[in-house]
Amino acid sequence: MSAEMITKENSEVIIKLAVDSAEFGKGVDKAYKKLRGRFNIPGFRKGKAPKKVIEMNYGKGIFFEEAINIVFPDAYEKAVKELELDPVAMPEIEEVEQVEDGQDLVMKVKIAVKPEVELGEYKGVEIEKKEVSVEDEQVEKDIEVKRENNARYINVEDRGIQNDDMTIIDFKGFVDGEEFEGGAAENYNLVVGSNTFIPGFEEQLIGASVGDELDVNVSFPESYHAENLAGKPALFKVSVKEIKFKELPELDDEFAKDISEFDTIDELKADIKKQLEEEAKKQAENEMKNELVEKIVEAATVEVPEVMVENEADSMLRDFEMQLRYQGLDMDSYMKYMGKNRDELKDEMKEQALKNVKRSLVLEKIYKTEGIEVSDEEFEKEIEEMAKTYNMEVEKVKSSLRPQDMESIRESMLVKKAVEMLMDSAKIA
Repeated sequence: MSAEMITKENSEVIIKLAVDSAEFGKGVDKAYKKLRGRFNIPGFRKGKAPKKVIEMNYGKGIFFEEAINIVFPDAYEKAVKELELDPVAMPEIEEVEQVEDGQDLVMKVKIAVKPEVELGEYKGVEIEKKEVSVEDEQVEKDIEVKRENNARYINVEDRGIQNDDMTIIDFKGFVDGEEFEGGAAENYNLVVGSNTFIPGFEEQLIGASVGDELDVNVSFPESYHAENLAGKPALFKVSVKEIKFKELPELDDEFAKDISEFDTIDELKADIKKQLEEEAKKQAENEMKNELVEKIVEAATVEVPEVMVENEADSMLRDFEMQLRYQGLDMDSYMKYMGKNRDELKDEMKEQALKNVKRSLVLEKIYKTEGIEVSDEEFEKEIEEMAKTYNMEVEKVKSSLRPQDMESIRESMLVKKAVEMLMDSAKIA
């Protein structure tokens, strides 16, 4: 195998790739063994005809195409290493210049590679310091959330439903006089005023008492996800089984003792303020890092190949689909609800995909230029932290990681170290 670079224009390389005749001959033999069962030759059982006989009947090059498919991957991999290329997509055979029995196989191959990055100013870049402050109102808001989380619901017998009450109801829904799928439930917990149901449903429950049966008339929104119900009037027959009101705990020292390790409400508030300040500082630091990296990326020059943007958009689309699954949704239902298809959704992601790729290329150029590395000890420590996060044994985490996963982790660590180096050198005004 030999490889020669013919042209290189930023992110596109054309190479001449030659596979020696002996190696190509082995590929032809493998192609014959793979395909011989497809040929019917008179006088021979199917799959038993000699290679030469098949070639006499179908032409000398009958096995060449499959032979090229067989020998190309290994030859391409060696060429990439020999020419020190960094491909970002599958190669394309532009032309087979020579393919003859007993001769070398010669091909022109087009390869999309990572583009050259010309860095602008990246050290000593000026960014604005983000001031951090936590107001008493934020502390009070956090306290109220804790009160809500520790509220209890008490049964009500002597009055009708009020806003914020929790009700337990049975209901059946009808459209055009017929029950519809998914429109019925028993012992359903509903907080009135939570806007969980169709607009107008919860308001019509106010005033109803335990044991009441009532008709609730609503209309499905025009944008409702189920097309057969969108915009249609519906009748729900509702039976009220229980009413409960929410009782918030008193905001006193006992409350602090119940939900924390502190003895007083003042100590609890002080701790909440400290935590909020730490979170605010982290957020401010991340915002400063993002601002810094954006400036450095803007100052760099790089022509991002379309294939890299396409690949990143595909990756973003897969991640989005996984997030939907975690939320109990599926992509098809989401797209139907939004009135979009996968291609439209992907197109919307391309602008951010381009930013992501350019950012990645620039930061990679920086950590390579600066000679930033990740030691084996640092990598081991990262794996140990992952094991703690997922509550797994370190060896189990290691065994679950593929080589590309390990490489991705190392790359993330390199990027993180590069950003820290940039922050250390930045001028914070």
